[in-house]
Amino acid sequence: MLLEQTITLGQMRQSGSRRLHVFCGDNKCSHSVVMDADCWPESLRLSDLEALFVCSVCGHRGANVRRDYQAAEPQLASVHR
Repeated sequence: MLLEQTITLGQMRQSGSRRLHVFCGDNKCSHSVVMDADCWPESLRLSDLEALFVCSVCGHRGANVRRDYQAAEPQLASVHR
């Protein structure tokens, strides 16, 4: 079975997001962290990063890596009249 390739970090950055949301790959562990992605090159795919992470709570190797959508959302300025 072929795994679907995810976007590259360069594509993610072009969409306005510079941060990753990393979830532990162990379904019994609910640990997740949001982190900066600027230390990796533009050509790297999010799926390439998944095997590199080790959970700091349960020790599981492997993670589910997604772009942090909240960081990519534009901030709305409040208007006072």
